[in-house]
Amino acid sequence: MADVEEGVPPEPSIDFVPALCFVPRGVTKERPDKIVLTHEELARIIGETQSALEAEDDEDDEDGDDDGDNMDVDTEDAPPNAGNENHNPQDEFNFHNYENEENSTVTNLANVVDADQQVPDEDEDSEAEDEVIKPTDNLVLVGHVQDDAASMEVWVFNQEEEALYTHHDFLLPSFPLCIEWMNHDAGSDKPGNMCAIGCMDPIITIWDLDIQDSIEPTFKLGSKGNRKKQKEQYGHKDAVLDLSWNAQFEHILASGSVDQTLILWDMDEGQPHTTITAFEEKVQSIEFHPEDAQSILTGCADGIVRLFDCRDAEGVNSSFIKWQTSGEVEKILWHPTETNYFIIGSNDGSLHYADRRKANELLWSVKAHNEEISGVCFNKLMPNLLTSTSTEGALKIWNFNTTEAKHVYEHDFNMGRLQCMRQCPDDPYTLAFGGEKPPRCSVFNIKNFEAVRRTFGIADAE
Repeated sequence: MADVEEGVPPEPSIDFVPALCFVPRGVTKERPDKIVLTHEELARIIGETQSALEAEDDEDDEDGDDDGDNMDVDTEDAPPNAGNENHNPQDEFNFHNYENEENSTVTNLANVVDADQQVPDEDEDSEAEDEVIKPTDNLVLVGHVQDDAASMEVWVFNQEEEALYTHHDFLLPSFPLCIEWMNHDAGSDKPGNMCAIGCMDPIITIWDLDIQDSIEPTFKLGSKGNRKKQKEQYGHKDAVLDLSWNAQFEHILASGSVDQTLILWDMDEGQPHTTITAFEEKVQSIEFHPEDAQSILTGCADGIVRLFDCRDAEGVNSSFIKWQTSGEVEKILWHPTETNYFIIGSNDGSLHYADRRKANELLWSVKAHNEEISGVCFNKLMPNLLTSTSTEGALKIWNFNTTEAKHVYEHDFNMGRLQCMRQCPDDPYTLAFGGEKPPRCSVFNIKNFEAVRRTFGIADAE
């Protein structure tokens, strides 16, 4: 075995992108605000974190597997109208290498500095241009796992300039599984630029994307509770697998979990609004209907897709429409323009097309991939175009209608197992992919494929 070169860090044994999300153009501040800590504040943070970890170890010794919270969290971690503590529990998703260290509350220790009011430093002048977010830029939020470290990288993508680069990043308390952008800023009467992150930890963290170098989320949804301090647990009890923001009722965020529940959160209150328990397995994929804000579609590991009407809070657990599929449901997605229809992706590589007006009936099914479906995207400009990815590493493009799906093209990006795929909100032909081999995150316009242009009658890409 060759010796490791002195001074060169070893290659990480785990390095991949499990989740990503686009941010629309024109919503991000041109110069995101920065948090600046003094040396005294940083020393205090380190001390509080160490104390919290020691307290956690002590309670683990006393209570064994008790889920008790071990540190006080200031109410500033919660939305403005919420008074509940928030804290991250131990990993319960069978991924022991990612047991996380609890973060102390530091938001109140930091000074948020408006970048537009800062006096520029000479050393920063050379990088100033790259730091500016243009109105024509998309952000790509990239969840990145490298060995036992988890982070979210904020990338800038400019389609006109064909530019893609990392703007900044911040550490996450746990392994990220899903990311959802939303423009609702709890407690503010102005639109926000926020993202919610679901992790292997049950606590959902909410981050302000107009603040750079954050070391704590703006607020959190959920709490482990603490029996010693008589603080009740609320929210999920296990990993959060998917999130869906309700663009019509902007204060509502839905989350599906390994704990076999779906929670509708009121972000202004920082509390669960409705908890749906009509599941026999983990809830792996969820999405609000694009027009009927009260309708939410769920895909479960028991192979059942369920459609709920959330207006009936009392009867929601017993009154729903369902569809049975083979295997576990990995992905579900509403058609953006023909909104009675939706697609289902399973862990056996199958795609199923269904109509919400026809309960327990699949319009067509196709064995699309050899491994589990990791991403599906419709195209609002080309209603019969569908893309799919799987962990086998391939992107496939389909021409479909209500009776069949025909394979159009297949491409391998050589990124290993493709873990996720998301669509640019400003150009549905542009897709982002997350994998496990360099570059691990890639953005690509499928109009570059001649077979796509020919099949769908698209003009040649410029």
